[in-house]
This record gives sequence, C-alpha cells and structure tokens, in this order.
Amino acid sequence: MTSRREPTSRRDRPAKPALSRQWIVAAALGIMREEGLEKVTMRRLAQELDTGPASLYVYVANTAALHAAVLDELLGDVDLSGDGEGGDWREQLHAVLRSYTLVLFAYPQLARSALVARPSGENYLRLVERVLVLLSRGGAGREQAAWGVDKLLQNATATAAEQATRESDPAATDEWNATVHALGAASEATHPAISAHMPALVGGSPEERFRWGFDVLLNGILATPAPAVAE
Repeated sequence: MTSRREPTSRRDRPAKPALSRQWIVAAALGIMREEGLEKVTMRRLAQELDTGPASLYVYVANTAALHAAVLDELLGDVDLSGDGEGGDWREQLHAVLRSYTLVLFAYPQLARSALVARPSGENYLRLVERVLVLLSRGGAGREQAAWGVDKLLQNATATAAEQATRESDPAATDEWNATVHALGAASEATHPAISAHMPALVGGSPEERFRWGFDVLLNGILATPAPAVAE
C-alpha cells in the first residue's frame, strides 16, 4: 500500500521576502548577467521572484523602466573621482566619462538600450552632478553645462554601444570589415573625397577616437553659447 504524502501547510513553508524595488532590480541584474538583457522581462522576473507579474508593476511601471533601473544600478560602478588625474578638471572629466563607457562596454545589450533609456535613480543623479561640477569648473556657463552634459553622455553611450557590439557580435565585425573594404576600394574618379581621406577615415584606435571626440565636444561646449533657458 502506497503511503500518501501529507500536504505541506503554507504556514510551514519558508516565508518569501517582501517585494521591494531594490530586490526586484537586483534580481533583474542577475538575470541580465546570466541570460542577457532580452530575458529581463516582467514575466521572467516574476518567475524568478516566485510572484505574479502584476505584483511587480507596483514597483516598476514597465520593462523599459526596469531596464532603466538596471542601468542606474550599474552606474554605481562608475568612478566619479577621476583619481590619478591631479587637479586638471578636463582630465578628471575624461576619466569619469571613460569609466562610464567601460561600465556599459561590459554589457553590450544594455549599452544599446542606454541610448534611449532614461535612468532616474541616485547613481544617475550623482553622475550628472559630477559632470556638471567639472564643466562649471572648466568655465562653462549654466546653459552650456546643462546642455553639454547631455551631449557628453550621449557620445560616451554611443561609443560604448558601438564598440561593445563589435566586440561581441561576429556579424557586426563582418559588417564593419565590409564597410572598411568598401571605403578602401572607392575609386578616386567617382569618390575623390573618400579616396583622399583614406586610410585616416577608418584609422585610429578606439581610445584615440574617444579622446578626440571628447575634446571636440568639450571645446565646442565651452566655445558655443547656449540659449538662455527661461526660469
């Protein structure tokens, strides 16, 4: 005669931790690291946390907001100090943006998502605060600094997304190689400007291009007046 299993009372089961935004974001970050950003959905997260998707919407509005929260969590790894750069505000700013780029570089899918994601957590606020302080220290006016921080972060984010994708996706590498080949093979008769600017058009290391782009943007921010923003 087969013995019947006694049902386990719900009171005897280990109590699940109470849901919180912090716990939800930590679980989402774990899924992203193990399975990729495309798996970070409300349904998959609910499964991980042993709850219903509807319970998560109390803390996170939608998947886009969830990805933005994950991005903000990772921004806590950005080195905002610019240590080792002395008192030079320009070098400190470059170091901060370089650190930001490297954080995104570790997560190619998140780097691409960051092009449109709008984090609003404390780590994002600290990053913006630091960039504004350094721009102001370099002589940027209020509007120049306010608009400049957006352009600097956009450039750093795009650089991370491009480089991270090229490093992790064989198809992206093949596409880049095809582009380089097409530019190099362009006829001087039909494309004289392209021919005249090769190989510089595709030359330089990623670090050299990042630094040059940073200097171009920063010099432009400092030299270009921005319209006064109404109070």
